[in-house]
Amino acid sequence: QVQLVESGGGLVQPGGSLRLSCTTSGFNLENRDIGWFRQAPGKEREGVSCISSNNGRTYYADSVKGRFTISKGNAKNTVYLQVNRLIPEDTAVYYCASEGAWSPRPCGLGRDRYNYWGQGTQVTVSS
Repeated sequence: QVQLVESGGGLVQPGGSLRLSCTTSGFNLENRDIGWFRQAPGKEREGVSCISSNNGRTYYADSVKGRFTISKGNAKNTVYLQVNRLIPEDTAVYYCASEGAWSPRPCGLGRDRYNYWGQGTQVTVSS
């Protein structure tokens, strides 16, 4: 059974940092693209970052480029999203998601690329 579980969210002041974790099970993380998304109240869920399984390339939304970093952990079943220099506009529920199968395409930030989703972790940026 495929599962993705996010953790690491919380309340942080502007300028602060968090490390979000996505712990996966039920599939081989080496063969699946993983994406991080976020959804703020009243807004559509948007892609933040992704990492391609076939070459490890990473992609970021313009709004987070230079501040967020996606990576795979040494445990081989975990993907991290390091979020730095947070601003109030980063406040949202953050989700990780997995594609349903290996793909030769680069990963993407469109929601329709991903078949499995976690339950989300809340990030609140406020002073």
